[in-house]
Amino acid sequence: MKIMLSMLARVVLLALVLNVVNWTSSDASGPKKGKWVKLFDGKTLTGWHSYLKKEASDKWKVEDGAIVLTGGGGGDLVTDKEYENYELELEWKISEGGNSGIIYRVHEDPKYKSTYNSGPEMQVLDNERHKDAKAGKNGNRTSGSLYDMLPPSDFSAQKVAGEWNQVKLVVNNGKVEHYLNGKKVVEYRTSGPEWDKMVSESKFKGWEGFNQFSKGHIALQDHGNKVWYRNIRIREL
Repeated sequence: MKIMLSMLARVVLLALVLNVVNWTSSDASGPKKGKWVKLFDGKTLTGWHSYLKKEASDKWKVEDGAIVLTGGGGGDLVTDKEYENYELELEWKISEGGNSGIIYRVHEDPKYKSTYNSGPEMQVLDNERHKDAKAGKNGNRTSGSLYDMLPPSDFSAQKVAGEWNQVKLVVNNGKVEHYLNGKKVVEYRTSGPEWDKMVSESKFKGWEGFNQFSKGHIALQDHGNKVWYRNIRIREL
């Protein structure tokens, strides 16, 4: 009888140990990530529309597996769905002297005339030729920057106009990271004293709806210059 009780105690103890190990392992890994989902099928603009419109403008086209802005006046292209916490990956290529951007937390409402009235922007730019590269402060309008607020930590991360650049944007519980060609170039929180200070020193000072929505659309900016986007996918966190 004593032997049986001893064996039972060992089994119970082992089960408790395994439960602790499993709990610790699960806790260390953090929240479970979703599956990668394509936001662009490489053939159509399904899942996208022009800002404040029902469909995508004919200025936005699909060519050779990429979304292309062929001319200005099409309006920013935005996702049909809204997103809150996620990893976004894509590739972009800018024309010589070109300007565009990836804007997130976009709140689609006629009271906001443009996507950047509500959403912060990861800049897309030809740093060598576009005047915005030398505007702003300390390079905070160059490629990879948090537009008009934070410059990239590495100005050499961008490839030249006409070449594809790889981007990752991580938005997770108020923390945002910008990656350009494999390098993390910007990191910030979207609330708190540091954020408030950055906004107060930027063009967005006093803008009513700027960064007021934790969930929103993702936008590709029409700045009037030809730009290409491809391999766009998202994984919700």
